[in-house]
Amino acid sequence: MSTALITGASAGIGHEYAVQLAARGDDLVLVARDAARLEQVAEELRRAHGVQVEVLVADLGDREQLATVEARVADRERPVDLLVNNAGFGLKQRFLDNSADDETAMLEVLVTAVLRLSHAALGAMAERGHGGIINVSSVAAFLPRGTYSAAKAWVNSFSEWAHLEYRSRGVTVMALCPGFTKTEFHQRMQVARGDGFLWLDADFLVRTSLEDFEKGRAFSIPGAQYKTIVALTRAIPHRVLRLTQSIGRR
Repeated sequence: MSTALITGASAGIGHEYAVQLAARGDDLVLVARDAARLEQVAEELRRAHGVQVEVLVADLGDREQLATVEARVADRERPVDLLVNNAGFGLKQRFLDNSADDETAMLEVLVTAVLRLSHAALGAMAERGHGGIINVSSVAAFLPRGTYSAAKAWVNSFSEWAHLEYRSRGVTVMALCPGFTKTEFHQRMQVARGDGFLWLDADFLVRTSLEDFEKGRAFSIPGAQYKTIVALTRAIPHRVLRLTQSIGRR
């Protein structure tokens, strides 16, 4: 029996990971800030799939609360086989229109939490000789568009390095790079959610990422449209940047 710990598990991509992993029989540790919603999700999954679901209420931007999740990830007596670093948020305004505190708070969740939870997980997983980490990044990582993109570029670089560094010790690390996805992410930023061929369904996104993870890939970029965009950014980045100003956050 495998156990997966998912951050940001009460909604969106994190919730979809919980649903799909529970459906295949994995026990879960769900992490989010909203206790009531988290408990509701946990109970639904217990009833639907007969799996064990543990709940950890934590704000990953708070170092003390983050430390509680780190300890759970590192617990050798109750091993976590898969860590999904999914929690995150974006800021609506441009860099100079946000306070430095708001920008720092975003980086605490997008970068610091990923680093610290990955450190805890890799120590335990490398010691056991098996395990995996999926870091939810973004297609925005390939486009220079502010601190959100910069943070996701860090996630990509870190994930690729960890994939190469620890695969010989039985640990797979993969960065998932979503494009626009139909979740609450944009609503929470108070930005209208669009529609059309650029918008992915969360179930497709997660299913594809799990297939890529099982194949041992370092990156998962679901959707032919986003594979094309990423390929173009590497070939003609400045031109693509001008053509894709509307693309950025997952």
